[in-house]
This record gives sequence, structure tokens and C-alpha cells, in this order.
Amino acid sequence: MGAITNGTKRVHATARSAGAGLLALLLALTACTPSTPQSGGTSQPAVSPAAPASAASSAPATPTAAPSVSATVPADTDETAPPQSGDKVISSTIVHDWAWPGPGQPFTITHNDPLTPGSKSLIAIGAGQHASEAPAYDQLSFRFEGNFPSYTIEFVPELFQDASGFRLPMPGTGAILRVVFQGTDAHTPDGSASTIKSQPPETIGYKALTSYLPAGDYEGFVTYGIGVGRPVEPVPETRVRVYEVEKIEQGQHLYVVAVQLDTTFWQ
Repeated sequence: MGAITNGTKRVHATARSAGAGLLALLLALTACTPSTPQSGGTSQPAVSPAAPASAASSAPATPTAAPSVSATVPADTDETAPPQSGDKVISSTIVHDWAWPGPGQPFTITHNDPLTPGSKSLIAIGAGQHASEAPAYDQLSFRFEGNFPSYTIEFVPELFQDASGFRLPMPGTGAILRVVFQGTDAHTPDGSASTIKSQPPETIGYKALTSYLPAGDYEGFVTYGIGVGRPVEPVPETRVRVYEVEKIEQGQHLYVVAVQLDTTFWQ
């Protein structure tokens, strides 16, 4: 304690004088009473007298970071909001491993779950780079509530708007990967508003994933074009992998379809 330490120093300083030293020691001992030592040794900070005794034992010495689902599940690290303590992954599955879904060779993933209007909706889109993975990849993830939709993924020479058939230009891309989700929607049942609450700008600017563009939300079909960059000449066939992740995120039960583009040729 500061008062004892200073008093002791004064006692030692005056102890060189025989008569005055004894008198100073007696005065110091009668004027100051030592406090009860803090548990845990001198490395623990002193607790303010106004604070309850339990405050010191309940407060951690170092703040603990909130758990992150993305840190343990590489398939879905494009979080659209900060993780919460209740977030958890229920399942994470590769539904199609690395391959090239060229024209006429689409990936087709089927979920036998009929559409009930408003029961399955696209509610968020996330984008992320995963340079430390092997192979490294860029990712665009689609978050649904209700269940997984069925879908096809295929490289196409051009992207067209559903229903109208209008050609949709995607400048700055070397190729277009089209994703068509079936048995879902991206609008409210009355058609008055979009159900998508969070999404990145359409121009992404990654090496492989350059952009994306909505191309339809019509009669249970939701379509997107994914712009893929041009790594080298001649252009290699960019490989694609698809993950499905069922999870609890921000208190919502989500079904995530993660489309991954191999960036090996950009390294």
C-alpha cells in the first residue's frame, strides 16, 4: 500500500538517528492499518472500494472475441452481418466438386421440395475472396430462407432477361456464368417489394468474380449472371465448385448456396 511504503521509507531514512528512529516507527505503525491483500497476488488490479467484491472475480482479464462461424467454415465466409453467439452451422456439403460447367454441360442440383408461394425466398447475397484456400477462389453466395431451391449453373455466351428475352450486357467480363434457381422467389407474395435485404454492389472487381447481375424473378425462377474475368490467353476453362450450407445466422435459419470460382490462373 502506498502509505505503508512511503512511511517505511521514512522510517528507514530516519533510522540512522537512534532516538528519532524508534519514535518515527511507533508513530507510523499506530497511524496506518494494512488493507486486506487482493486474491490472485500483486499482478491483479486493486478494486475500487465502491465496487462490489464480485466485480473483480467476474470480469475477465482480457476481452474475449465473439465466436465467428466464418472462421471454421471456409464454404461460407461471406457473412452479411457480424456473427452472434447463437450462430451455428448445421451442415456444410460439397454438392458439385471442381469442374467446368461449359455450354451444354450444366451443373444440375435438385431438391424435391415443391414451391409454396412465399415459403422459400432469396434474402441476401454475399461476395468474398478466399486466397488462402487450396485452390484459391472467389465466391458469390446466395442466402435463402425456407429451404434450398433446385438450380442449374452453366457458362453461356450471353445473358438474357427472363420473360422479356432482352439481352443484358455485362461489360468487363471474359465469360458469363448463369445461375437459375427454381422453386423460389426474390419478392414478397404480393409482388410489391424485394425480399433481398443485403447484397454487394453489382460490380465486385475481384480477379475471377468481376460482377453479377439479376436477370429474372418470374414464376418461381430466380436468375443471375455472374461475370467471370479473363485470366490469360488462351482463356482456360474456369473451374467452378458449389457448396450448400445450412446454418443459423443472426437468429435466422438460412440455406446458403455458395458458387466458387477457381482463381488458380490469376495467381
